Amino acid sequence: MTDTAQETIKSAIDQNPVMLFMKGTPQFPQCGFSAAVVQILDYLGAEYGSMNVLADEGVRSGIKTFSDWPTIPQLYVKGEFVGGCDIVREMFEKGELRPYLQEKGVLEAA
Repeated sequence: MTDTAQETIKSAIDQNPVMLFMKGTPQFPQCGFSAAVVQILDYLGAEYGSMNVLADEGVRSGIKTFSDWPTIPQLYVKGEFVGGCDIVREMFEKGELRPYLQEKGVLEAA
């Protein structure tokens, strides 16, 4: 992985309190797992940045090394790796995701 890819990833995470690395874009997700995370974040009304890993092979392979997590999508909140689709979906279904995002100050209390 190139230093440039690492810098791109780190910069995106630093600049966006909620950052989603995904396949495709929020408007046009290109995999079901990415689409599921987008749906959950949109449902909660969370503002988030996103990066299409399909547009940059360095970022696509680099994000897996960066997080030591093998799959995409990957969600970061306030610089912290939260997880992929399964973890985000599980937190949402258990009612833990909204309070977590509120605790981190990235989602207003309802």
